[in-house]
Amino acid sequence: MTRLSVSQLKPKQDVESIFLVKYINLMTAKDGKKYLNVILSDATGDLESRVWVNAEEVYDKVEKGSFVKVMGKVNLFQGRKQFIIQDIVVVADNEVDKDEFVVKAQSNPDEMFQELEQIVHNLDDVYIRDLLKNVISDQEVVRRLKKWQAGKTIHHAYQSGLLEHILSCSKLAVSLSEVYQVNKNYVVAGAILHDLCKIYELTDDINVEYTEEGKLVGHLVKGVELVDKYSYRIKDFPYQTKLHLKHILLSHHGEYKYGSPKIPQTSEAMLVHLIDLMDSKMHTFETIKRTDHNTGHWSGYVQHLDRIVFKGDLPFYPEYVEPSGNSGSQPAKKAHKNSKPRHNKELKQSLGDMLKDVKVDK
Repeated sequence: MTRLSVSQLKPKQDVESIFLVKYINLMTAKDGKKYLNVILSDATGDLESRVWVNAEEVYDKVEKGSFVKVMGKVNLFQGRKQFIIQDIVVVADNEVDKDEFVVKAQSNPDEMFQELEQIVHNLDDVYIRDLLKNVISDQEVVRRLKKWQAGKTIHHAYQSGLLEHILSCSKLAVSLSEVYQVNKNYVVAGAILHDLCKIYELTDDINVEYTEEGKLVGHLVKGVELVDKYSYRIKDFPYQTKLHLKHILLSHHGEYKYGSPKIPQTSEAMLVHLIDLMDSKMHTFETIKRTDHNTGHWSGYVQHLDRIVFKGDLPFYPEYVEPSGNSGSQPAKKAHKNSKPRHNKELKQSLGDMLKDVKVDK
């Protein structure tokens, strides 16, 4: 049997294929009948699915993280694809190619890591630079960083997603440190270290879960421990430098209600928080535009954003468009290729002429 991927499925299509069970939950319909809410997935995306017949029996046999062979039909429900499962059988792990079910970052992890190394190399605070070099020279840290996800389901939730997120944040840190009066070394360090300890918070299974350490301690506190561990190896590492780095890590979630034991109290900490937020939100928008199954220009309702998202391209006019219709207006003229922009002096003079006759109430 040639396996059909999620991205290949079309409405009204009869399907027989193998998928990973990403989520499964026993639900009760309005009429009191039980049904299963299931998300099937592979490397090309997720597929919302339902089991309406023998739901409780299926629920006892099928677990989250298992591979299943399914038969059924793809329907359209509220503008999005929904798969109705008519038959489902658990498949042994050794009967599938797991690479077909693992979503990976679009960029090569080795190349991303080299970019990150260069950013660290360019820092001019010797203590912060050496601290970061120590961290990214640890082979176990590097191995995990190149492979780990940044989150379970939403936030760069695919292989090498954590490295992709950290690199994006680091690039933003370098750029935005030129815009605001902040110490670039601390902002870059915060961008690199803020989520790094998710390598201890999450598992690397095909079905990612939180580790005991992740549940009991979490990546913010682990980040503080990491700063202590690697700074102790550097002679005379300044206490104030360590203190401010720890503050950035402990406050990067921004608010107490989002799990931050501290709120940002330095410009550098606030900027790291905003960079982290920006990258995670923008990545979510990009992912929805790429993977949402709704037809048309709008996504379905996105619960974690509390909105629907426009997926189409914004209008773009590299040249003036000649107006159509019978409005009687003159067509817009394109600038002559030899025309020159007006200088600031001319613009100021024109503005001064316009303001001569303006009366101001006193």
